[in-house]
Amino acid sequence: MAGPAARDIDWFDEQFQRKGWVLLEGIVPAEDLAAIRTAVLKTVDDCGRRQVEGGATASPDGTAHHSVGQYAALDGFLERDWVDTLVAHYFGGDAYILHAFNPASVGPAATSYLHRIHRDVRTFGGDLRLMLNMLVMVDPFTTENGATHVLSGSHHSPTPPPEDVFWAESDRLVGPAGSIVLFDSNLWHAAGSNRTDTIRTALTLSFSRAFVKQQMDYPRFLGRDYGEAASPRMRQLLGFNAMVPVSYEEFYQPAAKRLYKADQG
Repeated sequence: MAGPAARDIDWFDEQFQRKGWVLLEGIVPAEDLAAIRTAVLKTVDDCGRRQVEGGATASPDGTAHHSVGQYAALDGFLERDWVDTLVAHYFGGDAYILHAFNPASVGPAATSYLHRIHRDVRTFGGDLRLMLNMLVMVDPFTTENGATHVLSGSHHSPTPPPEDVFWAESDRLVGPAGSIVLFDSNLWHAAGSNRTDTIRTALTLSFSRAFVKQQMDYPRFLGRDYGEAASPRMRQLLGFNAMVPVSYEEFYQPAAKRLYKADQG
């Protein structure tokens, strides 16, 4: 299922128009994956505790959310421009930011909201590309350990498919550890059931145009000091160049000091 090299834009465009997703094998090197997997399990454990304490869930569900600025291996992943050529092309070369960074695990026979048929953007944008999803296979994805179901072509539909159609016709995102899948956020998908005795881990990210609200306000979540120390790539990715003022003092500034930069759309 692997496609041509990431530079093959024509292949990418054809796949996205027809299926709504592409699978790129062998992107993240094996030597990076062990530390990423450890960090995923740590943040899943931490967020599971927070979910229960906050009353969001009765018990941890194997998901984590907004794991930025806490784990060196995860921040290190964000620093790398793994498939930036394709992500930038998806948005037509316009500025984009990190909408969400949510590591996840699927344990043996476990279920969570990830197993429901869903899409990850609530507003159907049609041909306007508002958001793009990235799935990173930290572990191998197999049909036995719950590889994600995707209904190819469903990104063109504003309404969810009938469940029987989805389960009968969906493709499985199967690939070796280190693979990256990019898919249109309008694509209807669901996690599969893990029938093994081993936890499967992944990174799930989404990117959006800079004017779309993030799931978490990362600049204020991480703080000014984090932003000042961040690389230019991370400042852009985390939304430090697209901040919304909260006072007249922040609003009335010369162009060079404005929080929302002129090139952010």
